[in-house]
Amino acid sequence: MGLFSRRKATGTELSGLGSSMIALPCEAGSVVPAGCTLVLGSADGQTRRVAAAKVVLGQGERAWCFHAGPYTLDLQPFAAAPEWGLRLRVLVDAADPRVSQQRFDLFLQSEVAQPLSGAALCSALQGAVQSALALGTLELPPCTTVEEWHAFRAGLNQLMYTRYGLTVDDCVPVDLAPQADYAAMLRNRALAPVAAPVPLIIAPPVPQPQAGAVAYVAQDDAAGLRRLFIELPALCSALRLLELPAGVSSFEAHQAVLLRLGMATLNASSMPSLGWATPDQPLPVLQQQRRIAHTLLAVQALDQAWAVLARMQLARSSEWLALLDETARICANLETGLAGRRQPYPPVEEAA
Repeated sequence: MGLFSRRKATGTELSGLGSSMIALPCEAGSVVPAGCTLVLGSADGQTRRVAAAKVVLGQGERAWCFHAGPYTLDLQPFAAAPEWGLRLRVLVDAADPRVSQQRFDLFLQSEVAQPLSGAALCSALQGAVQSALALGTLELPPCTTVEEWHAFRAGLNQLMYTRYGLTVDDCVPVDLAPQADYAAMLRNRALAPVAAPVPLIIAPPVPQPQAGAVAYVAQDDAAGLRRLFIELPALCSALRLLELPAGVSSFEAHQAVLLRLGMATLNASSMPSLGWATPDQPLPVLQQQRRIAHTLLAVQALDQAWAVLARMQLARSSEWLALLDETARICANLETGLAGRRQPYPPVEEAA
């Protein structure tokens, strides 16, 4: 082996799967541990599960190895009440022969570039639940009744399945006060140094999909565009397969949403480079920041679309038209983000 050659992962290095680690990217020649599943992903976003003891990669392919679990995760559904939590017991769904691509495999291909630990998955699930509660696709009111809890559990199960390909085996409320001291969090926040003000940009307003974000990096843009390129076709396919409730005249609205998502898919797959305004003119760094912010705005709309899709799969006829209206709003935000990402911004003088 050469001095600077990259060392391949071995079965020993993958042995943490099923405990602290849920999924790991692996290289050609890696040994698949017993009880784990190998997923291969192609450059065009397609994935497949392979029963093999050793990783063999084709041209442009990537590989992940995961253990189905189960895993116990503690989530904080309300950011303003971190001492109140939900303890979830989740496991990765088995392969469904009715679909061409498993949802958890799509999650690996689209969002997992680094080892996926239990803490990282917990953070992702927590963000999805908090967003769904804020959006209204999940409801968990104070003094929840038994019927409301069952409705929440059904929505949570569907969200985890639709968004991540996970099955929720159990979900119970837990007291996280010993590990989540809200008063201490507020004191530390008050004592934290104040961040420097962001330089003023004389240009159209910049969307801020991430609260408190003052700077982005090129990896944010690349990861966001990759998610849009891979996930939008899958989202369109899932929305197209929805069965419209009987007695609801929503066919035209449904088709209009599908058309808008199809155009957004085409738009995302033909984005210009981040660093160039034109083929012969570099784009200033401040304008690159604006482009990245628009990419993240589109990704935020994508996440909301998955949450609404999960709600649609359980919706009653009386809810269907309102959910289509919500989908139209999300499409508008998605189109705004993609249009802003594509916009050829005029040159501006960068602030010192």
